[in-house]
Amino acid sequence: MIVSKRRMASIVVLALVAGTAGLTVAGPADKAGKGPLKVFILAGQSNMQGAGLIKLNPERNEGKGSLEYMVKDPEMAGRTRHLLDADGHWVVRKDVWIWYFDRKGGLSVGYGARTTTIGPEFGFGHGVGEALDEQVLLIKTAWGGKSLAKDFRPPSSGGEIGPYYKKMLEHVTSVLGDIKAHFPAYDGRGYELVGFAWHQGWNDRVNQAHNDAYEGNMVHFIHDVRKALGKKDLPFVIAETGMSGHEEKHPRALSLMRAQAAVAEHEEFKGNVAFVGTKDFYRPKEESPSGQAYHWNSNAETYFLIGDGMAQAMLTLLNEQ
Repeated sequence: MIVSKRRMASIVVLALVAGTAGLTVAGPADKAGKGPLKVFILAGQSNMQGAGLIKLNPERNEGKGSLEYMVKDPEMAGRTRHLLDADGHWVVRKDVWIWYFDRKGGLSVGYGARTTTIGPEFGFGHGVGEALDEQVLLIKTAWGGKSLAKDFRPPSSGGEIGPYYKKMLEHVTSVLGDIKAHFPAYDGRGYELVGFAWHQGWNDRVNQAHNDAYEGNMVHFIHDVRKALGKKDLPFVIAETGMSGHEEKHPRALSLMRAQAAVAEHEEFKGNVAFVGTKDFYRPKEESPSGQAYHWNSNAETYFLIGDGMAQAMLTLLNEQ
């Protein structure tokens, strides 16, 4: 059962300056010994990698859509105050670790596709970190331009198993096989695999055959990942491929989003798979750092809201279990 922890106002904030300028290590000091490490897997393609721009660029839409702009927005203050310390530096969470290929450490900015961006891991990690009493580990495996039908193809779908399905599981098992080597502060009390977050769809959306097979492939993917990891009913959260928001009219885009939503409605997945609608998080290019619609216009607020939405859906599933 998930026990909600004290809010940030009562968190012990350590005044330790990280190696990267403008970052402050922070987090509760009493998490060690609370119980096994809580592990979440984050996977998908380029929008799980993340293109949300961190730095405010006044020459592009007055900096709108950047993470720096978002935290200065009075309307977002209630949802973002825990992202910065008292001096306005980005917090590095001591209580949430992240592994993303060659990058690892306490959760903060810079774990997107590039060190200058964020993806859903940012909002997700802060969301679960705020709610859980135990130490959290995020293992993120994402690659741009990958389909579920081919690249992540699960064994039960038949045909050749997707190479990135294999890579994903190889990375997860490698990290879990030697947590101490990646995170020296790990106390050795073991870990519990508690959730899987998925944000992917563009490469299936642009191919009719892949689009038609998406729901079935996603069902097989969930079953096969659970079997491979030895975790029956592992909670899954699927974030909608909702780029272009409510204005989207393309038939393949609409059908793919319906397929994603339909997976969570399968009777066998009630209470252990959730769908997160994302159309409301879309921001037009006039309010964003770019006009790259397939990457959510590089809008950091969008990526933050997607991640936070996935976190809240995951916490709901965990509470129900």
